[in-house]
Amino acid sequence: MRTFAAFCVLALAGMAGAQSVQSHVFRSVRARHDVALQTDPDSVFWQGAAPVYMKFDNMGNPVRYRPAEVRSRWTKKNLYLLFICPYETLNLKPHPHTKAETNQLWQWDVAEIFIGSDFRDIRRYKEFEVSPQGERVDLSINLDLPHHEEGWTWNSGFQVSARIDRDQKIWYGAMRIPMHAINPHPAKAGTLFRADMFRTEGAAPNTKLNAWLPTMGVSFHVPSRFGRLELVDRK
Repeated sequence: MRTFAAFCVLALAGMAGAQSVQSHVFRSVRARHDVALQTDPDSVFWQGAAPVYMKFDNMGNPVRYRPAEVRSRWTKKNLYLLFICPYETLNLKPHPHTKAETNQLWQWDVAEIFIGSDFRDIRRYKEFEVSPQGERVDLSINLDLPHHEEGWTWNSGFQVSARIDRDQKIWYGAMRIPMHAINPHPAKAGTLFRADMFRTEGAAPNTKLNAWLPTMGVSFHVPSRFGRLELVDRK
């Protein structure tokens, strides 16, 4: 136990601005103005964000390789996310189409956020996905419907950008989500959302399902396990 505690202290000291998974709060840092989507984590825009990490698989087991990282920033108009995903293998959809949404994109490698502003009916929320090839899909989820995946016909107008660094074996995916698509009220510091971030890697039967906050089941759709995304002025 002492060894584990010492490791945690060193890890936090070595990752300036990193957020503890244990807090269950992911802080999105305000940006001065909207920008074009960027996938470079060393850019000034993304250096101003505080990361969280997908350190666990969906059953709560620690991942055995470098975990995916997520950063977020916000303006009054948009919520931005950057997924930094080291990989062992990639499961890519043949003949990708990036001009329109790709239904059932979750069958291939993706990074995603589930996010909702309704704290009373937690079974309603939005789902946004980006692939390493720049494909995208967004869904309006209502778990009380018999086929909630049909929510993919909803269109938020969100945008994505992605690239694969095959030398470093990392792919990057950025999102810009219109605030009005996830919150009926104006965005301001202190606003809270229910949220979780997930990642699918590799082809069956060796598919890996990783999470910021594990849902402790085979499905990502367990809103009672979600944490919080908070809009803040600065780190």
